[in-house]
Amino acid sequence: MTAVDGDQTTGDTYDARALQDKWQARWAAELPFQADTDPGDTRPRSYIVDMFAYPSGDLHMGHAEAYAIGDVIGRYRFQRGDNVLHPVGWDSFGLPAENAAIKNNSHPAEWTYANIETQAASFRRYGIAVDWSRRLHTSDPEYYKWNQWLFTRFFERGLAYRKDGQVNWCPKDQTVLANEQVVQGRCERCGTDVVRRSLNQWYFKITDYAQRLLDDMDQLEGGNWPDEILAMQRNWIGRSTGADVDFAIEGRDEPVTVFTTRPDTLYGATFFVVAADADLADELCAPERREAFEAYRSDVAKLSDIERQTTERPKTGVFLGRHAVNPVNGERMPVWAADYVLADYGHGAIMAVPAHDQRDLDFALAFDLPVRVVVETGEADPAETGTATAGEGTLRDSGPLDGLGKTEAVQRIIGVLEERGTGRGTINYRLRDWLLSRQRYWGTPIPIVHCPACGQVPVPDEQLPVTLPELKGAELAPKGVSPLASATDWVNVDCPACGGPAQRDTDTMDTFVDSSWYFLRYISPGLDTAPFDTAAVNEWGPVDHYIGGKEHATLHLMYARFFTKVLHDMGMVSFTEPFRRLTNQGQVINQGRAMSKSLGNGVDLGREIDAYGVDAVRLTMLFASPPEEDVDWADVSVVAAQKFLNRAYRVMNEAGAASKPGADPAAGDADLRRATHHAIDQVTNLIESKRFNVAIARVMELVSAARKAIDSGPGAADPAVREAAEFVAVSLSLFAPYVAEEGWERLGHTGTVAVGNWPDADPALLVQETVTCVVQVQSKVRDKLSVAPDIDPAELERLALASEKAQGFIGDKQIRKVIVRAPKLVNIVVG
Repeated sequence: MTAVDGDQTTGDTYDARALQDKWQARWAAELPFQADTDPGDTRPRSYIVDMFAYPSGDLHMGHAEAYAIGDVIGRYRFQRGDNVLHPVGWDSFGLPAENAAIKNNSHPAEWTYANIETQAASFRRYGIAVDWSRRLHTSDPEYYKWNQWLFTRFFERGLAYRKDGQVNWCPKDQTVLANEQVVQGRCERCGTDVVRRSLNQWYFKITDYAQRLLDDMDQLEGGNWPDEILAMQRNWIGRSTGADVDFAIEGRDEPVTVFTTRPDTLYGATFFVVAADADLADELCAPERREAFEAYRSDVAKLSDIERQTTERPKTGVFLGRHAVNPVNGERMPVWAADYVLADYGHGAIMAVPAHDQRDLDFALAFDLPVRVVVETGEADPAETGTATAGEGTLRDSGPLDGLGKTEAVQRIIGVLEERGTGRGTINYRLRDWLLSRQRYWGTPIPIVHCPACGQVPVPDEQLPVTLPELKGAELAPKGVSPLASATDWVNVDCPACGGPAQRDTDTMDTFVDSSWYFLRYISPGLDTAPFDTAAVNEWGPVDHYIGGKEHATLHLMYARFFTKVLHDMGMVSFTEPFRRLTNQGQVINQGRAMSKSLGNGVDLGREIDAYGVDAVRLTMLFASPPEEDVDWADVSVVAAQKFLNRAYRVMNEAGAASKPGADPAAGDADLRRATHHAIDQVTNLIESKRFNVAIARVMELVSAARKAIDSGPGAADPAVREAAEFVAVSLSLFAPYVAEEGWERLGHTGTVAVGNWPDADPALLVQETVTCVVQVQSKVRDKLSVAPDIDPAELERLALASEKAQGFIGDKQIRKVIVRAPKLVNIVVG
């Protein structure tokens, strides 16, 4: 690492590596960023949390942006004098570690903890202001013990349960995936096409909280959370109002219930569809249709849910040889199995109204089934056009509903169904229960023992944690069942209830369980009697500001919200939402595309830091765009950031050499003082609104103003220059902490610049005595006037027309129009 514009720290240059080494050691010794847990501390508390890092290797460019953003927010609260809690930890269970262990014939812990130490060193190097005393690793037994404890509490409340069901299966990783972990039909981790399998799995009953997850979004509105994230969660939860309708099935004792949002169209139902992979389809299939059904079902198992629901695929299905009975008119309706209905939506079956639902119409036309219009919309017959009329209109051919509009018809038919006992008004949700069991090793063992006599028995609290047995290398290879099943000495245990022979559950928990409550553990990380200290959590929580990627909108964020609500119901937290404010960062791309080895456009963070220094990389990242927008590394200049930091360093160094702390800035240059206090006011407001790039621009302007005052004004000894230089140091501590610390020290201060030094702007210095008005002729600048900010537009026009410079360009031309935008612009149009 060479110095910026030189090879050592002098009055004109700084050596980035030397400053990094110096101030890392100072921070490690003085611990300025540790939170004060003393209940008597009366300072405002600020709890700032960055989304967990996964230890897959060293920090990369995406980390550089995300953690720089969180660090600015945390450092600003330190500067404002808050008692700040800004912890760090690692989401250290998961498939990458396990796959690496299989490849390297090692234990996942070796790869995991080596990478954690690498990342921890990089965090320190990158200047992240965190409380290292609260460091967490979710793969530590001291942490995952409490995953198991919480699972047991959920189990006792009926919120953790096991059932058979159709699941998403990744053939490569040999494990099930939650719906949220399937992206465009592929495993989000490895990209393999996902298939459907029937397995007995563990679930969390998140659907019990669907309405509360919707209702409590009121707390997150108004800019606290991005509107895009709230919309994504609402869509994922998918609340629908409608009716459950009971259809008798010929030859079956119990009716089959379907959910519909349009019960008013019941008279238009002409056939009945069951999800091909639902147990109901297997049950309803007539013997003579068995062979055709089994072949079709095998084909459907190869498709993902997204593929099954796309409108671009031709509709497929098989007749099951049975009929349902429409409860409103008694008509017999053929029962089909099809792939466009999902087993886990509603009740896994639908009434098909092809005239008014496009997917039903496509199916009807493919298999020559009847199409009956019962809502008159004025559009052409769907059977002829191939386009369903899905809008509202007037009911027809619908018995007691004829002539009614949709709203009234829905209420009327629900009343009829309830009176007959064949249906009822209800609410349905798209949200499915959280499938949490995984058939892999490197995760939290599920603390359940399966006893032939007692059934599912939780491991007693005093026996937690259930730690992982020692397996490594080929022993971890996926086999379709968990590798834990092969550890017979670990699996075979006595039943905690009856003492008889029993077996441990061999699945492990989804790693999203680990990250659904870690922000609570940070507050009391060493506690060994509970997952967290409830009193302390209620003092610090909820998290004031949470920073991370929007790719977790329907995964981690939804699960953390669910966990918080359950914990609230258990009396363990006093709040119902985990994160008051959420900031999502964009991506760091290169040449307009995501960084990729295959594209050859990857950028190595470590090499960038070696070449330019941490401060220049951080400043470049933050100056490039607002936090939520992408940063294209090809379009930025780290060299330009480097040069600016050197200019800022020289201003601080020269002011420190020429004067001592304590001089009254009121005796200094009035123009520079006004510039400084305008900068304080603007940067404060810009940081509060997360416009970090504009805040940096204002600091750059202040450095230029101070440089001008030093070179051609009152000089470096002027108290106003010192005041400006001190705010440069304080504000740069958010973005470029090493240069800021060194500059603060050279200004004669002891202690860190990073805590409690943010000044307040003097309101008297924010009042503009004059502003510059640009005078244009034919939209070209011809003069500039100094005028009062509240000047009357008519007076401003008079002054502009009287300008000698402007008159020289008007000459004898006729003035056609004068455009006045007081107090900053007058444009004289001539012709």
